[in-house]
Amino acid sequence: MTNRDYANRKPAKGKGKTARRGKQAPAPRRFPVLLLLITVSLLGGFGYFLWSINDSAETTAPVVVEQPKKTVVKKDPNALPPKPKEEWTYQQELENKKVEVDIPEKTAPTRPYQMQCGSFRTQSQAEQMKAVIAFQGLSANVRKVKGTTGDWYKVSLGPYDRKRLAEKHRHILQGAGINGCIILYWEG
Repeated sequence: MTNRDYANRKPAKGKGKTARRGKQAPAPRRFPVLLLLITVSLLGGFGYFLWSINDSAETTAPVVVEQPKKTVVKKDPNALPPKPKEEWTYQQELENKKVEVDIPEKTAPTRPYQMQCGSFRTQSQAEQMKAVIAFQGLSANVRKVKGTTGDWYKVSLGPYDRKRLAEKHRHILQGAGINGCIILYWEG
């Protein structure tokens, strides 16, 4: 068996389908006479129809209706409009009424808040944190607390009367990279 390239092979003359086919001359084109006659007759009929209806419309004279002229009254530009008629009666109804409101008494006194931002073993670390807080415009204090494992130095801010102010200061510190602050009740 030999390896042949069938895609690039030239067909042999006189063999195969191409040899049997002969060149045929194209069929002559005939002008469609019937189509031409139909088109001309349709255009002629349409033209005759338009000519026949040209003068068939009735002409009527346009009717002119006169409208009565309105008299214009000149108004004084400084004149005020008439006083509107009062439609609401709530003012007369509420003049003699009294409203009673029950104000609940405060059940528990509000406790102040503090914010603790760190607890350190050494006082120098606590003072460093206090300095960083001071650069943010806030004042902190360092307290020494005795715990079961030894002395601790806590950095806290406060007291705050409202928790909202403590939250505001915590967001300021978070912007400076201090993220460990927690809000607690004040331990005087």
